[in-house]
Amino acid sequence: MTSSVSHSDHMHAGAGILRLLFSALLLVAGLLLRYAGAGWFDSPAVRLGWYLAALLPVAMPVLREALRSVRGGAFFTEQTLMCLACFGAFYLGEYPEGVAVMLFYAVGEELQERAASRVRRNIRAAIDLRPRSVLVVGPEGGLADRPVGEVRPGETIEVPPGGRVPLDGRLLGADASFDTSALTGESVPRRFACGGEVAAGMISAGQTVRLEVLRPEEESALARMLRLVEEAAERKAPAERFIRRFARIYTPAVTAGALLIVAVPWLVALAGDVPYAFDLWFSRALVFLVAACPCALVLSIPLGYFCGIGRASREGILFKGGNYLDALARVDTVVFDKTGTLTEGSFEVREVVAAEGFSAHEMLRSVAAAEATVTHPAARALVRYAEREGIVPARTADRVEIPGCGVRATVEGKAVLAGNTRLLRCFGVAYPPALDSLAETVVVCAVADRYAGHILVADRPREDAAETVAALRRLGIGDIRILSGDRRPLVAELGRQLGVDAAEGELSPADKTARIEALVTRGGRGVAFVGDGFNDAPALAVSDVGIAMGGFGSEAAIETADAVIQSDRPSRLPVAIRIGRFTRRIVRQNIVCALGVKAVVLLLGALGVATMWEAVFADVGVTLLAVANALRISKYRI
Repeated sequence: MTSSVSHSDHMHAGAGILRLLFSALLLVAGLLLRYAGAGWFDSPAVRLGWYLAALLPVAMPVLREALRSVRGGAFFTEQTLMCLACFGAFYLGEYPEGVAVMLFYAVGEELQERAASRVRRNIRAAIDLRPRSVLVVGPEGGLADRPVGEVRPGETIEVPPGGRVPLDGRLLGADASFDTSALTGESVPRRFACGGEVAAGMISAGQTVRLEVLRPEEESALARMLRLVEEAAERKAPAERFIRRFARIYTPAVTAGALLIVAVPWLVALAGDVPYAFDLWFSRALVFLVAACPCALVLSIPLGYFCGIGRASREGILFKGGNYLDALARVDTVVFDKTGTLTEGSFEVREVVAAEGFSAHEMLRSVAAAEATVTHPAARALVRYAEREGIVPARTADRVEIPGCGVRATVEGKAVLAGNTRLLRCFGVAYPPALDSLAETVVVCAVADRYAGHILVADRPREDAAETVAALRRLGIGDIRILSGDRRPLVAELGRQLGVDAAEGELSPADKTARIEALVTRGGRGVAFVGDGFNDAPALAVSDVGIAMGGFGSEAAIETADAVIQSDRPSRLPVAIRIGRFTRRIVRQNIVCALGVKAVVLLLGALGVATMWEAVFADVGVTLLAVANALRISKYRI
């Protein structure tokens, strides 16, 4: 299907270029014949027929679009202006100028469309990375080649060395390295441990691997990435929305201005009883209309944001709209979640301490049973540790997860609490006060309203966490904070290591949301929140720009966020800000350039200094410059 659509697009583009070439050749040939003094070409009927033949291939698409707009109630569009100017030029007998108006407008449209198509192809090229068939491991170990779309979750697939992973899966067997550049923009292969989740589109780096399929093709991380980028074009940045509103006012205004250029001298001539040269003032009005066409703005600004979204996607940063790219360029406050965002989130059990009257085995068995379905990284580490220790999970009922605290469950008929110390305080369970001052992650347990012990789990900052904070400082971000549900001493220690402005711990999801809302309402340019968990979704929603960490983060976080960083590297955030700021700068340059040049040419046209040719070349020249300037974003070096 993709290949057929691509073939159709190529045919359409080829036909468009042929139309442009045909019209251009007839226009140039007509001008040469005129200046060469060809006698047969002096006939008015011949010249009219010749230039009509040159006009129709490029004018018909514009005329159809203008008629469609008029039927829809939009009478003043750039297509309408082009048609009025062209028909007016033909009325005055300025056939070459009329053809040139349409030809150069069509050239600008074609260049803009080709530029946008190139960016779109670069983004959608990832579709072609997915193999159409895959080797599926049968019940007896044999391999069968099957279409990717027929493989279901739970089946085992095999990927050869250098092969692309067709579906999201869990790595079976030994650890393996994968090239993740298609998704994350990282050039260095990434090592995955046995049991780690591998995304579709990655490449097996040097060894045969087997994966247990986790999701069908249409729900893979790669498919999700493509959907996000494709949908981004529907969400307009403020500059885009402004230009659309501006054009709705600007176009009728310049049309009225053109009418005044014709009408005012006529009224003056009537009042003063002086001759009135209609063709002279009508010609000036046409020059005014052509020079006023808002093509450069209408074409280049959406293209600029689209290029910015495409450039970010090559770095593994997915924006859900140009408005979010623009908003990120303006932020002056960045707030991070801790676990899984600034820390690796891959916890390991360091120590199990049982309270008096409980055994470590009994306490760990109760915790593992209560946290069996909890997705927090610390909970998953505890369950894995219990499995390695050969502990069989106890029978559990009435499990209730308490956001930001932990879980409450009935284990073998006894009420069990497992989570942080705030959970025990909520239920009035006494525990050793010394636990509150430990600068490590602590999971506490209570059985039948009695403190049963605690488990120390280790997590560490990501390698690029400190560099991320330093890079944000260099970008002028003046307020960097950490908000976490983890314990205060642990969060404060991480904040000290990274050099952030504030680090608060033991916050519930509601507390985080309230803190973000307070920052948003205090004023300033904008607040970005970066998180990865289910509990971060409310904070992501209320921030000016919510950014979900990791292609494998919580579905709730990814769906709620305004942007997604596909890798687990917070250092992609400063990259995203730089791309957003460069895009914003290019868009502003295009707006200032286009409006400045148009103001000059409009004045010259109204005074009769600028001719139709100058108006055409000025308008098209500005459009081409603006499009070329917008394309610089695609080549922006980070």
